[in-house]
Amino acid sequence: MRDLIQYAIPGFVVLLAIEVLITAKQQKDYYDVKDTASSLAMGIGNVIIGFVGKAIVFGAYSLVYQFRVFTIDMTQWWAWVILFFADDFSYYWFHRISHSSRYFWASHVVHHSSMKYNLGTALRQTWTGNISGAFIFWIWMPLVGFSPLAIMTMQSISLLYQFWIHTELIDKLPGPIEFIFNTPSHHRVHHGSDLDYLDKNHAGILIIWDRLFGTFEPERNRPTYGLTTNVNSHNPIRIAFHEWTAIGQDIRRAGSIRNALGYIFGPPGWSHDGSRKTTKQLRQKPSVTEPAVPIS
Repeated sequence: MRDLIQYAIPGFVVLLAIEVLITAKQQKDYYDVKDTASSLAMGIGNVIIGFVGKAIVFGAYSLVYQFRVFTIDMTQWWAWVILFFADDFSYYWFHRISHSSRYFWASHVVHHSSMKYNLGTALRQTWTGNISGAFIFWIWMPLVGFSPLAIMTMQSISLLYQFWIHTELIDKLPGPIEFIFNTPSHHRVHHGSDLDYLDKNHAGILIIWDRLFGTFEPERNRPTYGLTTNVNSHNPIRIAFHEWTAIGQDIRRAGSIRNALGYIFGPPGWSHDGSRKTTKQLRQKPSVTEPAVPIS
């Protein structure tokens, strides 16, 4: 089984190079050499580690598939339509919980660690996602009868779609597209560290899930990209594991099992002594912010 992402890599590189040339000609600071090198290193590491991670995922799906309730015939067109919506729905909840549970955030934070927003950022992927069990959000799908290979193919299609939305070169698209689909405008919001933008727009392909479940936020101003507390490192090893390391440090100072569990599974920013703040707590606390930068 070959991952569709592997076939797409040459296309990623070509499109990235085109974006670099266009933004350089426009004299915009969308790219930074060290930042892009870090993103590429994370992407390469993801592909290499993915050989092991995807084997684990395929094995888990195959095991569950043995106990399936139905057998869905994937030679039928309607089966792929249902699979598309089932995968996108699962991705939404995986993505949303990856922002609300520190255990899953420890892997996902890698993708948000760049202070730039470009096609290179799309390649800044986790090394620990599948290994740490992110696939559990899709585990119900082989149980109801979708074949493991079909599920993983649809997951790859979703990731392929999400590549092009990591750009500032595309402004807002026509209204019907913006209403239904995840777009560069919607995903720029998701990568913003501005308080209004935190934990918003978790969509994969369809933005309708965010609209339905109350996590949609339109792009009103150009986001400030990165984390609320940035990594400030271009070292791929630090980028990949800094949050896991921080979790270990917090567990050592937790003082109780309850606090330790809070540091592992609580929301990012949770602390037993109030020394840090979650997104919810930050929104409850009045603060003075710099004026927003209007979208040019």
